[in-house]
Amino acid sequence: MFRSTAVRLAESVSAHPLNLREASGTLLPPLPLYRRILRSHRNLPREMRSLGDDYVKAEFRRHREVTNKVHIIGFLSQWKVYLDELPAGPEGQSFRGKPLDPTKLEKMSAEQLGQLYEVMHVTKSVWKPVTPEQDGKGNGDNQS
Repeated sequence: MFRSTAVRLAESVSAHPLNLREASGTLLPPLPLYRRILRSHRNLPREMRSLGDDYVKAEFRRHREVTNKVHIIGFLSQWKVYLDELPAGPEGQSFRGKPLDPTKLEKMSAEQLGQLYEVMHVTKSVWKPVTPEQDGKGNGDNQS
């Protein structure tokens, strides 16, 4: 009874039903996945790499002691999806994000929404558009 309840809960979290047999065949073990993600971050711009590395390290550390198999499969499968979407080429290749699926947003817990909010603010501060004054081509009035 518990197993079927856990599987139904896991399926409700994803837009695509979670097939445990299929997911376990494509998943990487935690440590190789972690290493491949950090290696893929080498192709990102410096600021984005730093932010991504810190976030990945914190998330994997936070989930180190999880014993729920369904939660582990969900965690690893989502990080595998992230890894597959990272650019594989040189740093010149740009990384393009995509809009968050509204159904996934609705299913997030308060803690997850808080994390998403924090990430949004950190990324906004990292990726501010460069104005002529910041670029050093301004008239010098705003230089410190």
